[in-house]
Amino acid sequence: MRTEHPVPLQRLRDAVNAHDLHAVAACFTETYRNETPAHPGRSFTGTEQVRRNWERIFAGLPDITAHIRASLADGDTIWSEWEMSGSRPDGTTQALRGVIIFGAAGDRMDSARFYLEPVDAGADGHDGAVGRLVGDPVAGSPA
Repeated sequence: MRTEHPVPLQRLRDAVNAHDLHAVAACFTETYRNETPAHPGRSFTGTEQVRRNWERIFAGLPDITAHIRASLADGDTIWSEWEMSGSRPDGTTQALRGVIIFGAAGDRMDSARFYLEPVDAGADGHDGAVGRLVGDPVAGSPA
């Protein structure tokens, strides 16, 4: 696992870990485009939505921390694997893991293909997950 990551990723991670809304928003260009292929209705454009999202995240997970598990830059494209976790005000823990593929413009993000998702412990295992996917749950697994 690398400890040095591309500067735009480090800036974003540090801003999230400092819970600095202004610094998080400053990591993105005004024309930033976020595409969420698995959930197309969640895609958006612009830093104002970035700001609104992170304002809610910081309020709902006031101790959130971000870790970059791995990254690789290829020109202006930065592949990154993230893990974020924090506690909700009611004490329950929320964890997110996944990949974000950023398009960089200098030291700021100009686009992203976003695959970060809440962690699902998968108590019903891989057979149950495949069963849910195909609409044919395995005996003994929740539907």
